[in-house]
Amino acid sequence: MKIKKYVAPTMPEAMRKIRKDLGSDAVILNSKEVRNGGFLGLFKKRNIEVIAALDPEPEKREKKATPSSQSYPMPKRPHLENENRSVLDEIQHLKKLIAQQNRQFDSYPPDYQVVFQYLLDQELEEDLAREIVDAVVNKHEEQKDQKAFNEILEDTRLEITKRLKTLSFTGITFDKQIVHFVGPTGVGKTTTLAKVAAHNMLKQRKQIAFVTVDTYRIAAIDQLRTYADILDVPLEVAYDINDYLQALDQFKDYDLILVDTAGRNFRDKRYINELKQSIVFNDTVETYLVLSVTAKAKDILDVYEQFRQIPIKELIFTKVDETNQYGSILNLALKHQLGVACLTNGQNVPDDIITPSPEMISSYVMGGYYDV
Repeated sequence: MKIKKYVAPTMPEAMRKIRKDLGSDAVILNSKEVRNGGFLGLFKKRNIEVIAALDPEPEKREKKATPSSQSYPMPKRPHLENENRSVLDEIQHLKKLIAQQNRQFDSYPPDYQVVFQYLLDQELEEDLAREIVDAVVNKHEEQKDQKAFNEILEDTRLEITKRLKTLSFTGITFDKQIVHFVGPTGVGKTTTLAKVAAHNMLKQRKQIAFVTVDTYRIAAIDQLRTYADILDVPLEVAYDINDYLQALDQFKDYDLILVDTAGRNFRDKRYINELKQSIVFNDTVETYLVLSVTAKAKDILDVYEQFRQIPIKELIFTKVDETNQYGSILNLALKHQLGVACLTNGQNVPDDIITPSPEMISSYVMGGYYDV
């Protein structure tokens, strides 16, 4: 094999030298930028260094091995046999893994298996996904009729709807004068609060006041103050429980008092304790847990485990326009039998807020197959 190094100002020029010297069968082994010349380390010129090689032997061996047009089997070489055996062993191992994985789903016919896997991809918990598919399979077995795939999808959506209908979807009822919005950081509590306020002012003509206990972030106070100025509603900042109670007393003649709370790291248990010390949770208030549907399904369940220490009336899910996976809504709502008060699907105030229904959420979940 003939190996040579070439240096040229540009790659095309280097290639021209290689083709001229070694021919079109040359192979590029390596290339890199180098700097040469200059004065005292300065003004070095940029060049391309290319290592090229030419091996004429394969062509000669090929001609020697095939002296006529007739083809002959090549003798097996031990190292190739070992390589082939290694590849075959790997393939067999993968087949076993696939077979083992499929065995856990072997109770489902192929079409139902596709639906089951789709629910898992939607981040439904496996037990819940299996319950839903089992119900659909049992229904079809009772009907003793082979269903088309579209019918299986539709019946899966109907099964999800049926389960959700046991929950409350009345929206934020405002049965109480004081409404708390709680949840982890970054889920959009403040924007959601502003949307709720604007809707009630425009449609219900209610007098509304804002209270914020989120004193950890100046930006959060400024954001709520901006909304308060736009909507022309009063705002009080509560730095402790006394400020909070004083603000409630100050706004006692208003129809609604919407309270924005601090978003903190939900894994820090101290946050819930601090929350309990800054606001009052009793029968005179309603509390809604605000969650982002874009968060990991397991994280959403973990958030609820922290917040279940306080009385949560219903759930609010934000950012439904930023994902295609909605299984986390079902995981939390069905597992803990909590209604969904509203969904938000954008940043526009007062728009981009929806009062959902079981049919709407089931269509979100099945949206990858079902035409919503």
